Order: sequence, then C-alpha cells, then structure tokens
Amino acid sequence: MSRLLFSCLLLGVVVFVLADEKKSRANVPKYTTKYDNVDLDAIINNDRIFRNYIECCLGKRKCTPDGLELRNHIRDAMDNECDKCSETQKKAMKKVGRKLYKEKPEWWKELCDHFDPDMKYRTKYQKFIDEALAEEDK
Repeated sequence: MSRLLFSCLLLGVVVFVLADEKKSRANVPKYTTKYDNVDLDAIINNDRIFRNYIECCLGKRKCTPDGLELRNHIRDAMDNECDKCSETQKKAMKKVGRKLYKEKPEWWKELCDHFDPDMKYRTKYQKFIDEALAEEDK
C-alpha cells in the first residue's frame, strides 16, 4: 500500500513540475519577427541563394542578417519545439522542411547530420515532418 501511495505521490510531483515548466515557457520572449516578411519562395526556389542559407546555417559561409538570426536560434527552436516562433515562422519551417525533404534530400541530410548527429530530433520530429508533407498533398 505504501508503494502505491509513494508512486501516486511521485507521479503527482512529476506532473506538477512538467505543467509548471510548460507554463513558464509560455511567457518566454518570442524570436524577432523582423524577417517574417522575407520572400521565402524567392529563396527556396533559387538553388544558389538557398544553398547560401544552408551553408550559413552549417557555419561554412558568411550569413546575411536574417540567415544569422536563423542560425543563432536553430538549436533552441529544436530543443523547445519552436515555442518562441511566430506562426509565420512555424509555417516557413514547414515549407522549407518540405522543400528540403522532398527535393533536396542531400541538403536535408547535411543539415540533419550537422544539427542532429545523435538523431535525437529526427526521431522527435518525425510526426512534424509527416504532417508537413501531408499538408502539401491537400
């Protein structure tokens, strides 16, 4: 009986801590929306420009101001499920992800290998990837 009581108490503490952590993340400042109006299609439909952004994110080339903003926040966004992203940024991530995943798999792999060598995020975000691909089919 005491084990059951202890287990319930422990579960309650874990749920409380997780709920409190989620609540505290809700008030975290968002990323800048300064670049939300960039012409994303012009970037991802031009291999030279798109590749420049990829190389910026990989640390292989100098970044434009918006590319630097992206590179500086990629890991935080992955760690925290993009909770600081605007809705426009979330939609842009899906669009870029679809483009890379379907049309530029070698670039996708390069980014994944760089930012996710342990495959922690690929596993975590497979549902996100699947949903992004499904949205395109609608």
